[in-house]
Amino acid sequence: MYGVSPQAYDRAITVFSPDGRLFQVEYAKEAVKRGATAVGITTKEGVALVAFKSIHSRLVVPDSLRKIFEVDQHICVTASGLIADARRLVYIARVDAQRHRITYSEAPTVDSIARSVCDLMQVYTQYGGIRPFGVSLLIAGADAGGAKLFEAEPSGAMTAYTADSIGANKKEVDEYLEAKYNDKLTLDDGIRLCVEALRETQEEKLQPENVEISFVPTKTLKCTVLPDKQIGKYLTKHGK
Repeated sequence: MYGVSPQAYDRAITVFSPDGRLFQVEYAKEAVKRGATAVGITTKEGVALVAFKSIHSRLVVPDSLRKIFEVDQHICVTASGLIADARRLVYIARVDAQRHRITYSEAPTVDSIARSVCDLMQVYTQYGGIRPFGVSLLIAGADAGGAKLFEAEPSGAMTAYTADSIGANKKEVDEYLEAKYNDKLTLDDGIRLCVEALRETQEEKLQPENVEISFVPTKTLKCTVLPDKQIGKYLTKHGK
């Protein structure tokens, strides 16, 4: 009787290990842990994303390192892990959003876009010859159901949160959010809380060049990406 070599569990995405693990999915999660931290938060006024960008050289043009992407006018996404994988998922999400508008003559819900992305990520854990997406996404938006925030993991798992983080220092950031979060925060307060969570857990100094901020108010349902000048006011502790 032939057994399966230990290497088979490590190399094949379609083979479970004896203890029920898919190692390639776990390796993809490790890639996420090595990515720059991103934070999302829902408030009574909307939802916000704050993402840190690791600029490894003075020669890099900061604007070329995008961490927050607009999927639809009321949905934005940030990622941690392999950003090239994230761009592919964002492209697919944009196509799904446009297809929904053409088919139903209405904007897609945040839930439907998040579910569509997670369904695709899950498919990439089932077949040989492909690999899981090495990225986690925070999908944020506002619709008739209010402000919403979802995390999409490499396994395809989809979880809704009031506040969440992905990437390096996730545990520390989540603990900070759990200690400080409440459902009475304004959108401005929520952004400041996310920035403080990053400041407390990042070794590098936060500057407008290495931070991106985006938000979607429940009143306007319009995604807004802040320019560097407006980001600066959130990076000072007193907002001066």
